[in-house]
Amino acid sequence: MRKIIHIDCDCFYAAIEMRDDPRLAGRPMAVGGAPDRRGVIATCNYEARAFGVRSAMPSRQALALCPQLLIVRPRFEAYRAASQQIHSILHDYTELIEPLSLDEAYLDVSDSAHFAGSATRIAQDIRRRVREQLEITVSAGVAPNKFLAKIASDWHKPDGLCVITPAQVDEFVAVLPVARLHGVGKVTAERLARLGVQRCCDLRTWERRALVREFGSFGERLWQLAHGIDERSVQVERRRQTLSVEHTFDADLPDLAACQAELPTLLEQLERRLLRLDEGYRADKPLVKLKFHDFTQTTLEQAGAGRDAGSYQRLLAAAFARGGKPVRLIGVGVRLLDLREGGEQLTLF
Repeated sequence: MRKIIHIDCDCFYAAIEMRDDPRLAGRPMAVGGAPDRRGVIATCNYEARAFGVRSAMPSRQALALCPQLLIVRPRFEAYRAASQQIHSILHDYTELIEPLSLDEAYLDVSDSAHFAGSATRIAQDIRRRVREQLEITVSAGVAPNKFLAKIASDWHKPDGLCVITPAQVDEFVAVLPVARLHGVGKVTAERLARLGVQRCCDLRTWERRALVREFGSFGERLWQLAHGIDERSVQVERRRQTLSVEHTFDADLPDLAACQAELPTLLEQLERRLLRLDEGYRADKPLVKLKFHDFTQTTLEQAGAGRDAGSYQRLLAAAFARGGKPVRLIGVGVRLLDLREGGEQLTLF
């Protein structure tokens, strides 16, 4: 039986800003882009969330919900430094760590000798040390698998700890809303609701084969999660395959011309992200993702194409032709080559 901990920092970017500038504490604030430049909220504190402000929301919309909101520009170097400190703490308990982002990670402490092997006490100690050394809070979930540990870390946020023991798994999962299952988005949740499925106990009334017929290969995954089953191991080395930015628009873009007009802003954001890319990667072929107004989506990439504006314009046009419908989301990105794998053919000159 595995012992998995999911660690998730509470409003990480905002927490670092409030720590470094105490004048920000206690008032609605967010980290993100400027509203007059179509900026987006990266994260916000809980005072802002009380007004309905959320991450990935356009800054303009956030200010409409909370006129007194203070938006500060991100300082990624400060966030990376704090993340490295947190990971240094985590490595004191186990080497089996799977980072998901700067502010969250899975730990497998099944064989850890700390605290007589108690995952709960390890999680408590990690939270204590982060609070004392970095002056921010983290929430933790402890469970027999990754799926449940991630849900548990969100159960008592902020600054919370939730433990799901093996004996509690069946009862906990039975009443869990299916919308909380990994991989169930808005469209799938609505489809399940139309089938009379609201909670995992409803999903358990379906036979495995019936779910596969209804949802394809994802039906098998649904059946497993509804029964609390997740055999995924903690992956110590997670190498990125793509890097992208995407934006969901307040109003659907009606045609290709409107989509093309949004490209320069997205490509500028992509270039900024590429500048922060680990030197162990090299950007390769470009890709474009479109989500249409009916939530259908398509992704298109092209080997041998450049990363210039013209290449992305052609990709966008080809992707739009696949649907020919108003667009609610555009994503642009690149496929990445992992130079650490040693498989790249180097040129002589």
